[in-house]
Amino acid sequence: MEKKRILLKIGSNTLTKETNHISRGKIEDIGMQIAALNKEYEFVIVSSGAIAAARQFVKLESKGKEIALKQALASIGQPHLMRIFHENFSDLGLLTSQCLLSYSDFEKDQSKVNIVNTINVLVENNYIPIINENDTVATDEIRFGDNDKLAALTAVLLNVDILIIATNTNGIYTKDSIHDENPETIRIVNDLKVLEKEIGESKSSHGTGGMQSKIEAAGIAKAAHIETWIVNGLDDNFILKALKDEIPFTKIV
Repeated sequence: MEKKRILLKIGSNTLTKETNHISRGKIEDIGMQIAALNKEYEFVIVSSGAIAAARQFVKLESKGKEIALKQALASIGQPHLMRIFHENFSDLGLLTSQCLLSYSDFEKDQSKVNIVNTINVLVENNYIPIINENDTVATDEIRFGDNDKLAALTAVLLNVDILIIATNTNGIYTKDSIHDENPETIRIVNDLKVLEKEIGESKSSHGTGGMQSKIEAAGIAKAAHIETWIVNGLDDNFILKALKDEIPFTKIV
């Protein structure tokens, strides 16, 4: 039986569990779920968190622009982030690999072919590709969207079955329910224009994306007939629970 492919996008807020430190417990939780689903699903991960990882270890000073400081932090934090993934995943018998991409890679035909070929070889050999933007040369994630767009573009390129975006809410809430302080999840969406009317401009505390960037990512995936699930990654076993429809989350079809 051919395995279904899931692209899992993990934002900084999920990886830190809304603290100032990368949560080894959360990374272990993700690894345990991937191990449990190994017979039915193969995973590709797009992970933010390099800057958050660096801030655990260093405090940089910069006389230049804030963006350059963040790029330097990303450079320091990326190997730490990969080390944490490697240590926690290897304990579960999972193999990891690093792929650093930039948006310009998706504009060149040969680069796109190379990405697909490399990731397919990794997955065929039971390695989990962990993708992040190459922040030392590109600033799109830092400036704009917490890897949501990168995840969607990668999902389309790899023709995945499901794009799961892990965030810190139970999907997208109706605007009225937020005002009433009793958040109600929009469970299934066909028309993204309807969803646009429901979202606010809020952004996560560590990440750079809000729900707007997630909806834009879902639009990219939807155009390629890929479902996007917006799931609360702070929950334990959130992937397993979403696949069994045991938790509220937003499914964009």
